[in-house]
Amino acid sequence: MIFMDGYTQDNAPGRYYFDWAATAIPDSSGVENIPAFGNPSSLHREGRQAKAVLEDARSRCAAVLRVPAKHLYFTAGGTESNAMVIHSLLRRRHAAWLLWSAVEHPSVRENCVVIEGLGKHLGSIGVEQDGRVTPATLEKALEKHPETRFAAIMAVNNETGAVMDVPSLVRLIRARGGAPIHVHSDLVQAIGKIPVDIAGWDLDSASISAHKLGGPRGVGLVYLRKPLDPLYTGGGQEGGIRPGTENTAGAVALAVCLERRGTPSVVKAEYEAASRRWNRFIAALRAMDRCTLIPQDRQDADSRFSPWIVQAAFKHIPGEVMVRALDAAGFAVSTGSACSASKPGRPVLTAMGVDEPTSLEGIRISQGWSTTTEDIAALTQAIRAILSAFKIPAG
Repeated sequence: MIFMDGYTQDNAPGRYYFDWAATAIPDSSGVENIPAFGNPSSLHREGRQAKAVLEDARSRCAAVLRVPAKHLYFTAGGTESNAMVIHSLLRRRHAAWLLWSAVEHPSVRENCVVIEGLGKHLGSIGVEQDGRVTPATLEKALEKHPETRFAAIMAVNNETGAVMDVPSLVRLIRARGGAPIHVHSDLVQAIGKIPVDIAGWDLDSASISAHKLGGPRGVGLVYLRKPLDPLYTGGGQEGGIRPGTENTAGAVALAVCLERRGTPSVVKAEYEAASRRWNRFIAALRAMDRCTLIPQDRQDADSRFSPWIVQAAFKHIPGEVMVRALDAAGFAVSTGSACSASKPGRPVLTAMGVDEPTSLEGIRISQGWSTTTEDIAALTQAIRAILSAFKIPAG
């Protein structure tokens, strides 16, 4: 039984947004009036103009990501990018194993489960208690499944901010020899947040979403070092990889957002600024008696984690209750991935070995480029007020 007194919605100040990991505050201004309205596949002048705009957007994205433009394909977002790569495995006849890290986003995890039900072999890569795949956990999975031909390892976890050492993990995979293993990485929480080098990391495929960068929903990218054999086909757009009339305006908006947020110099500056803000916040959380950071050993300055996301649990306050209490106070946070908010359980925290009571008390707090130290101070004060209002049950 939870007791709460003296805390009402009437006390709520202005709104503060701390759910950037779900979607960023829109920042794609300057692309509202794109002159090329034609269908990029049409042969008339309007169609050719639209095609030129689309290809220019692709080249601009490629320049920021430092990959050849021919390896980038526009999609409807991160979920589709992940799904199309995974489901392409159904076109392969061999009975090889598909490995995915136990902390993947639902768009990877659940699609892996789907193709397992359609006859593919599926295995998971365990994580350490800090939520990261390490060479040791990866090696263990590969030894257990020597016939592995596909591995999905995200770069930054969307619930805890755990950063995977993708380059080292890929090098381990490549060093094994034998039949090649396709390495796919979900970069949705990494692009614009931490340094990323798709080519240097030696990835075979990767996914990117525009709305995590302040762009519109419904557009993203998939990087493919080699074209895949798609499960579904259509009009042959995007080199036959992703059929359907192209979202020209969305592609331009994504290019704009990548140029604003994805260049190495901007990423470095924003990372350092975010770290300064987050370090103080995490130190404040650690000082709260009823707060448990997830993982518990996360420090205020900790390179294992992205400075944009923190997961914390508050004793005797279920996560959904804390989310609602903070919402009433004017603060937007979440319990975890927005893509699985309607589903019970916390698979990522379970994979980390977090006990069920703590897992159910966990909330995700994520900041963005416009977050200020004053915003964080206000959030800290609000959490303390809620902890004071929610009394610990007797006994």
